[in-house]
Amino acid sequence: MAAATRHAAVGLSERQRRHLRGLAHPLKPVVRLGTAGLTEAVARETAHALLRHELIKVKAPGGDREVRDALFSALAARTASALVHRIGNVAVLYRPHPELPRILIPD
Repeated sequence: MAAATRHAAVGLSERQRRHLRGLAHPLKPVVRLGTAGLTEAVARETAHALLRHELIKVKAPGGDREVRDALFSALAARTASALVHRIGNVAVLYRPHPELPRILIPD
């Protein structure tokens, strides 16, 4: 998690978000939030998944939309990632690898 906080959150243009949404479409969620919500273990696992994949989907339990949005925003902040997209109870997070980015996004 310490490595995740060293990298600034990624700012994305709308064109870049569209590109990343297209890449994320076929992906399955790699992190699932439970009823305990955003724990340190979940944040650590999300940061690790972002380091491995750069672009991931996160699934939250159903419930209040505002609570889910706040949860996804907090997770993105804790992992220094960009919240690319949220639809229903699934969010897409992106953080380029600090040394060897594999996903090339347009300027």
